[in-house]
Amino acid sequence: MTKQAAEPVDTTSISAHQRRKLDRSPGSQIVVTGILVIVAIYFLVPLYWVVIAATKTTGALFATNGFWFGGEFSLFSNIQQVFTYDGGIFVRWILNSVLYSGVGAVLATYFAAAGGYALAKYEFRGRQLVFGTILGGVLVPGTATALPLFLLFSTLGLTDTYWSVLIPSLVSPFGLFLCRVYAQASVDTALLEQARIDGAGELRIFHTIVLRQMTPALVTVFLFQVVGIWNNFFLPLIMLADQKLYPITLGLNNWRSQVDRLPEFYQLTTGGVLVSVIPLVIAIIVLQRFWRGGLTEGSVKG
Repeated sequence: MTKQAAEPVDTTSISAHQRRKLDRSPGSQIVVTGILVIVAIYFLVPLYWVVIAATKTTGALFATNGFWFGGEFSLFSNIQQVFTYDGGIFVRWILNSVLYSGVGAVLATYFAAAGGYALAKYEFRGRQLVFGTILGGVLVPGTATALPLFLLFSTLGLTDTYWSVLIPSLVSPFGLFLCRVYAQASVDTALLEQARIDGAGELRIFHTIVLRQMTPALVTVFLFQVVGIWNNFFLPLIMLADQKLYPITLGLNNWRSQVDRLPEFYQLTTGGVLVSVIPLVIAIIVLQRFWRGGLTEGSVKG
């Protein structure tokens, strides 16, 4: 009986995913896992501290270990004070933040999708100049435009109104850039042409075909806008004077500024911070399935 020679492995029949899996050494897996653990700790430790701090009284907050429970468990009483203080002003701040971030994120995502799709799929003079201008807008921080916006809105008589915070939230240069890149890669031009041959108008094509194919990008832009608007502090600070128009970030800062005079505001601030994080966590948990769906859909395209 003769021994058969081992047949060489046909690397051309191995998928890209399998090749990456074969090339992945145990050492690289350990390094990547370690980096991910460090990043997770970096983001989760402040949240953990907020949860622990919200369960303590003002005295226990400074007299006990900041990373473990101590003294009387006062979470529910602290949360009750948060929602009842000053006639329930905190509820008003939450509703304001929901208005600013909800309406602003939805409209900003829609405008970004429309602009990104137009820049990706329509040929017109000056398209590259427009796209270059948008890239420049991505590099400009929001704090740099806050003062010019205040002067402009002051001239128009819109300061200290909902519009002064809501209108700037409708613009997302990064969202438009992301939508343009995603539309260029994922929206099939042949499918658009077929829809036009069938008699579909441009708006119908955009709403029934393009938006559906761009769902993962739209979810990403929406979440970025929600988090950005929800955590926005500087723009409301210079635009708003009426406490009833404050978003939750500005309201919490107003409470924090009074802790030297009234120490009980420590409990209000820590409890309010904990409550303010919950809507963002819920939004990420609910919308992450769209990311998984988009990644899966892209992996089976051939």
